[in-house]
Amino acid sequence: MNQDQAKANLLDLDEAPVGDVLTPTRRPSGFYGGLYLPTDKHELAGQPLETAPPPPHVVLPLTQHAGLPAIPCVKPGQRVLRGQQIAVADGFISANIHATTSGTVIAIDEQPVPHPSGLSAPCITIEADGKDEWCELHPVVGDYHTEDPVRVRQRVREAGIVGLGGAVFPTSTKLTARADINVHTLILNGAECDPQISCDEALMRRYATDIIAGARIVLHILQVNRCIIGIEEDKPESEAALRLAVEEFDDDRFEVVRVPAIYPEGSERQLIQALSGREVPSRGLPLDIGFVCLNVATAAAINTAVTTGRPLTERIVSVCGDAIARPANIIARLGTPVSSLVELCGGYTSDVDRLVVGGAMMGFAVGDDNIPVVKACNSILAMTADQGRSSKDIRPCIRCGECARVCPSRLLPQQLYWHAGSHDLEKLERYNIFDCIECGCCDYVCPSNIRLAQHFRFAKAEIAVQDADRERAALARQRYEDRNRRLADAAQDRAARIAAKKRKAAAAADIHKRRKVITDVMTRVRQKEARRDRTETQ
Repeated sequence: MNQDQAKANLLDLDEAPVGDVLTPTRRPSGFYGGLYLPTDKHELAGQPLETAPPPPHVVLPLTQHAGLPAIPCVKPGQRVLRGQQIAVADGFISANIHATTSGTVIAIDEQPVPHPSGLSAPCITIEADGKDEWCELHPVVGDYHTEDPVRVRQRVREAGIVGLGGAVFPTSTKLTARADINVHTLILNGAECDPQISCDEALMRRYATDIIAGARIVLHILQVNRCIIGIEEDKPESEAALRLAVEEFDDDRFEVVRVPAIYPEGSERQLIQALSGREVPSRGLPLDIGFVCLNVATAAAINTAVTTGRPLTERIVSVCGDAIARPANIIARLGTPVSSLVELCGGYTSDVDRLVVGGAMMGFAVGDDNIPVVKACNSILAMTADQGRSSKDIRPCIRCGECARVCPSRLLPQQLYWHAGSHDLEKLERYNIFDCIECGCCDYVCPSNIRLAQHFRFAKAEIAVQDADRERAALARQRYEDRNRRLADAAQDRAARIAAKKRKAAAAADIHKRRKVITDVMTRVRQKEARRDRTETQ
């Protein structure tokens, strides 16, 4: 893949080279920007899926999802079974974690995890006993259509399912209806646009029936009657498999729509815009305009959880890149060391230069392969020096504007770059940096090889830290003001009590004084009468 091979999508899709072969049920409306990227991943997607054997131990990070980390509910030394819950979701935006093999919990401590920071994080380590014994499962018995949608959604939550396209947002949260929003359409995301990742394509080719069955369950949960499956035009085998599955279910609520293979069409914002013509509002969610978008792998996982009771314990991972001896799509259980998957694929070639978790465009580099597979891990990409861009020199920005021409969010990356460099966070927010989906299109076309997406990712982290500091300061100020108010109220109450006592004492003194006056008067009257009586007697 090189820059010269890429062609920027500078036109709306109405002008895109879709050709006669693209005959969707409905013509997609398209989105601004994006790139046509060369790829050879479809051959890999057509190869048989392999299943990784159970590793000697699995390491399961407590943070494998968006939101708060899960809370462990097991202790070291405790025996667990596969599928048994080992960590409980902490709040609404969080997800349960389950054992991915039977064995003994040997540690709950910090271990290296797949994260751009390279830092360790709390994990539960299970030593496998080799039996791979499942716990008791509780599928939805009978027809789920007769079940309360809330109960079915609760089953999804219990299974710890998150978005498997890479965003890892808790799915049950996504499926929770809001009274103020009318959800009208479910969109299944089959637009796996990264030039290297093919795990979803492999899934669609072989498990299309499970995907459609999962989508039917989601339609029941959401109580909507429309599902659009967006799939790129360069995946004809996957499209045929999905169409066949829809025909088998004889369900007219489904519509399979081809979209041009433009990166980053796999982003839900861009896919929704391509299929509906409607744009997700800035800092908003698809739900705000009535859409729920799920990855095809998420739909398949929902079907497994509801019909078999099995929680999310495994996923398909693309182990690919020029530095992998034998690239393959592998069904790997969560917590499996990445090194085991690489070894299963024949190991590295001699010219391995860089290991990336995620795709070539949106993934992040890691220091070594001593990290576990997590729910977000859709690809392990081992790159050679020629394949990556890290070896190219970074030169000053020449303000060519190419980055703005390909940005699918209609941002001005070069302006954001300057403001990020000067740490002008206020202007970064004014230029809508949080609309950046970090797709890397600007990086790809930059003739100066500037890592723009990295700058934006760092700037967003800076703003998040600043917002957190501001929130903490506001909370501290509020507490200080509340304390001062309480002290003032207490002083006022004390003064009021003292004044009341003084008034009471003054009143008592006044009564005493009056009584004394009356007593003195009465004494004088009695003395006067006594003197008069004595005078009359004489």
